[in-house]
Amino acid sequence: MVKVLDLRFQGAERVIASFLLDSGEGPVLVETGPESCYPRLVEALRAEGVAPEEVRHVFVTHIHLDHAGAAWRLAELGATVYVHPRGAPHLVDPSRLLASAERIYGDQLRALWGEVRGIPEERVRPLADGEVVALGGLEVQAVETPGHASHHHAYRVGDLVFTGDVAGVRIAPGPVLPPTPPPDIHLESWYASLDRLLSLRPKALYLTHFGAYEDVEAHLQGLKGVLEAWAGWVLHRLKEGLSEEEMVRRFEAYWHEGLRGAGVDEAGMRLYALADPPFMNLQGLVRYWRKHHPEALEG
Repeated sequence: MVKVLDLRFQGAERVIASFLLDSGEGPVLVETGPESCYPRLVEALRAEGVAPEEVRHVFVTHIHLDHAGAAWRLAELGATVYVHPRGAPHLVDPSRLLASAERIYGDQLRALWGEVRGIPEERVRPLADGEVVALGGLEVQAVETPGHASHHHAYRVGDLVFTGDVAGVRIAPGPVLPPTPPPDIHLESWYASLDRLLSLRPKALYLTHFGAYEDVEAHLQGLKGVLEAWAGWVLHRLKEGLSEEEMVRRFEAYWHEGLRGAGVDEAGMRLYALADPPFMNLQGLVRYWRKHHPEALEG
């Protein structure tokens, strides 16, 4: 049975989740959330009868701070942290990760994400695609799913899949949206990852942002449709030669219009903006077109 732990990011509910599973080797955590939410994570664990030092196995889908920022805290207590091989070096030495985050968040970095420290190499366990970690009666399989990030795993546990960001952001009762921040967005890889998730035929998807959804096929097809629509919108604006400031203004209006059309109220939009800021979505898609398809910008 999966317990969804709401980390109440920035005081808001249903923005960032961590998932608690039981195993023959004690409690297992999928995603840690940011270090700024670590006190809330401890509180949520204790409410389930789990002391943080009892968690010996932590799986992070990728190293972005909203997913793995508190991993070092649990490693300090003796947990092993499982991660994609490309992400592992950045958990051991997070200096490049922090430099990248500082360029985006500036002096808000600490307030949003908390403190980040390196994890001793012996506490970090890279997992290959398809590798299975057997923990008593629980088996966790790493499923390489790039697109949002090149170092992204989903984790399959029986007929459930913990999707990180590859299956998007969905805050019920709203629609699914893609998180497309720089620097790793690659749409062709993302579409292939969505096909791979579909082929697993899971009973439910567990989204870090936020919660469990059983309408798997409709969810994944809906995400692909929004990805295609957003990418096309950004391509057309780039070809128009708009200034960055004007593009941000127009994309935010487009983003709001899409959510409003799906019946999301202002309170819901605030949750989506916390989980998936529109200005970052624009930046990632602009970078995708300029890096991977500069020929599409001509003419």
